[in-house]
Amino acid sequence: MGWGGRRVLRDRNVVFYLSGVVVSGFGTSAMALAAGVWAKSLTGSDSLAALTTFCVWAPTLLGPLIGTLADRTRRRPLLIWTNLGMAAVLLPLLAVHSSGQIWVLYAVLTVYGVSGVLLDAAEAALVAAAVPETLRGDFNGLRMTANEGMKLVAPLLGAGLFVQFGGVGVALLDAATFLLAAAAFALMRVAEPAPRPATSRRWAADTAEGIRHLRHHPVLRRLVLAGAATMGMAGLNGALIYAVVDAGLHRSPAFAGVLYAVQGTGSVLSGLCAGALLRRMPERAFAASGITVFALGLVLRTVPSVPVGLLASALIGIGLPCVLIAAMTAVQRETPSELLGRVAATANTLLFAPNAVALAAGAGLVALVDHRVLLLAAAAVATTAAAGCLLGGRGRASAPRREESVPEEAAGTERETAGGAEAPRDPR
Repeated sequence: MGWGGRRVLRDRNVVFYLSGVVVSGFGTSAMALAAGVWAKSLTGSDSLAALTTFCVWAPTLLGPLIGTLADRTRRRPLLIWTNLGMAAVLLPLLAVHSSGQIWVLYAVLTVYGVSGVLLDAAEAALVAAAVPETLRGDFNGLRMTANEGMKLVAPLLGAGLFVQFGGVGVALLDAATFLLAAAAFALMRVAEPAPRPATSRRWAADTAEGIRHLRHHPVLRRLVLAGAATMGMAGLNGALIYAVVDAGLHRSPAFAGVLYAVQGTGSVLSGLCAGALLRRMPERAFAASGITVFALGLVLRTVPSVPVGLLASALIGIGLPCVLIAAMTAVQRETPSELLGRVAATANTLLFAPNAVALAAGAGLVALVDHRVLLLAAAAVATTAAAGCLLGGRGRASAPRREESVPEEAAGTERETAGGAEAPRDPR
């Protein structure tokens, strides 16, 4: 079992795709931090600063509806024009200099959130045409690694730019990364088929078609629901971080940054190993293993010891990405191309919305319940989710796949997803 990243990176489409994801993720991570600091510096209000995060996350709840657009047009042009459009959308932020103009920041961030949902759906759908099926686990792991790596570096640069040049500097940086991402996607060579005619003229009916596919596919449903439960517990864990640092480890609040850095490093390593592991085990087993490691990290976080706390953060970082990588890899293979944008967006909504909800709920619960009790409860829920991945749900996505070589000449050519989970496929 070798690391498939080398073969993935020999594909020019993958190189340009990952380049677009990396530069766009870098700008997004920098803006995510700077937006809240910007709002706080203009208004002095913690609530208005927190509202910036809400504006970016709220459109995730409309994922199934927004994802339908990704199925009504070719994905590569959609990625190019959406990135170009976002570079232009950020320009009004150059005029924000007072609290009376804060609404401009919120408006731009809301559009930012909508575009993020659309870009994620189009990117996930484009993978089916650009990356061989046997290497998608490696690809999704590399993408996770790239995203987590940017989260470690970009906020520091964003904070530095904000200190030196204010929010305008960060906005210009973010606009530049959108332009670079558009250029990267433009350099890809993917023979996408024309979108199939919509089965219904009603947008709601088309959206429901993607939801039905996810709901009725036993393997995808189990993976996504397990991921949703896990991400919900990750949100609860995030709300408890300062209680862990203060009451558990007896360190200053700044020590939370050390724990997040260790967790991010764990996620980077997890992404690098994901493809090789997915070639040796079915997605449901890979997801269950990762969730179990995540649950163990939550349990260890109750121990009042700095070394154990660092180990807990590493385990959380290693385990958490597994169910996300497994779910998206299965979605890309088990979904017809004409539905992939909608299904991917619906899966992302189900996976990430619980994180935001649990984060808010945890902020209230931590004032009423000991953080160790909440961590153990979260670990119990995560363990139940891991068991849910393994019980039943046997299907194509549950069958182990053999590693096979991919001819070099296959790179960059059109690769269409088979027509649904029941469609015949070559054995893997």
